[in-house]
Amino acid sequence: MGSVDGYVVKARQIRKAFGHVEALRGVDFEAEAGKVTALIGDNGAGKSSLVKVLSGVYQPDGGELMIEGRVARLSSPRDLRRYGIETVYQDLALATDLTPYENIFMGREVFRGGVLAPLRLVDRGAMRAKVEETFARLGVTITDQLAPVAALSGGQQQSVAIARAAMWATNMVIMDEPTAALGVAQTQGVLDLIRRVADHGIGVVLISHNMPDVLSVADSIQVLRLGQRVASFSRGECDVPDLVQAMTSGTLEEAKA
Repeated sequence: MGSVDGYVVKARQIRKAFGHVEALRGVDFEAEAGKVTALIGDNGAGKSSLVKVLSGVYQPDGGELMIEGRVARLSSPRDLRRYGIETVYQDLALATDLTPYENIFMGREVFRGGVLAPLRLVDRGAMRAKVEETFARLGVTITDQLAPVAALSGGQQQSVAIARAAMWATNMVIMDEPTAALGVAQTQGVLDLIRRVADHGIGVVLISHNMPDVLSVADSIQVLRLGQRVASFSRGECDVPDLVQAMTSGTLEEAKA
């Protein structure tokens, strides 16, 4: 899992323009296996554009994207699955009328074997058992696993989306603002889950506006400003004022000059 140097994803000098607007102006970015790498920046910094390049939604105009040490060319988000990378989008992309296990296996259903194989009958028992095993491994508690997702709390819905990604990912999960619409208690539950995913060896790229959340869970923090990476911090090297200064003025050294 991961490349020789430990990085699952490396982006070098990524460029992306929309007409005359340069959204990404030579961005560098890297994320390691088994670590939480946070990506932060003010509105318009280029976070969304970079994430869409990393997830195959956008094709870059220049630069190089490497996954597991090899140059990767992604033509769609589906291509990312070949590399063992899953994405949890801000809207969660859950079918709210289906149960948690049906959501997790949607498009990847397990069918019964043996004499019933030609009938293509869905093996609901096998899918539920696998999901329950995944929930137990990640410490996810769902009040009613046979209830439709619409009946679950916001935190539980987010947990289902993260568990789905973690179950299928072998290398990395990209999470876009996973705590944006949650209360304090639900937010802490999701942050704990993010940490557990990384502790199981899966890299996590966390995009968030919430700097205290980022500081509490991230192993490294990379800061974008005006389409470029302007600062990179390891765990314990910075606090909220440092991050704000980097986001608004560039690197700390530039800000103090």
